[in-house]
Amino acid sequence: MSAGTNERTGTATSDGAQAAAEAPGRLPDFHRTVQPEWIDYNGHMSEAFYVLVFGHATDAMMDEVGLGPVYREDTGCSLYTVEAHVRYLREVSVGTPLVLRTRILGVDGRKLRFAHEMFAGTRPEAEEEAAAADGTAGAGSVPEDAAPVATTELFALHVGPDGGLPFPDEVHERLAALSEEPPSWAGRAIGPVPRV
Repeated sequence: MSAGTNERTGTATSDGAQAAAEAPGRLPDFHRTVQPEWIDYNGHMSEAFYVLVFGHATDAMMDEVGLGPVYREDTGCSLYTVEAHVRYLREVSVGTPLVLRTRILGVDGRKLRFAHEMFAGTRPEAEEEAAAADGTAGAGSVPEDAAPVATTELFALHVGPDGGLPFPDEVHERLAALSEEPPSWAGRAIGPVPRV
């Protein structure tokens, strides 16, 4: 595997191997800063950009577990999201540092269930300017009692050129080692609304 840069931490990786060794029990947090072009006519981040950030967090998770660009190029395999449930809980404005926590909720054969929680982080003022300039700088932090601003739960399949395939053993083992109990909000469906 070739080396790359971990988007979460900015450190060099070999397609997830180094990062996996650094955080064996939990995936590292993923960071972004709300950009001006993400703001809608209501003055806060548009719903499409929550999903964009969740998608980038999924890509970073794939890098961490060994499904990164080198794996995809070498095998032609990737992760396809087939179902997602997003909850928009609080508004965020331009310049807000976002901190995302990714949880692996289950893995079986070619199936993966996982979730992202998005938090509005805080960061020292000295880091604010750099973060606003490039959208990635600064780690940000989340207060211990913080509530998420959005969540998403996803169901994905490991797919190759000819259809679904079981995860490679080393990827399956990494995902299984990262699996944790689902948060209380996971597994919920949209409630019915009476028709008039």
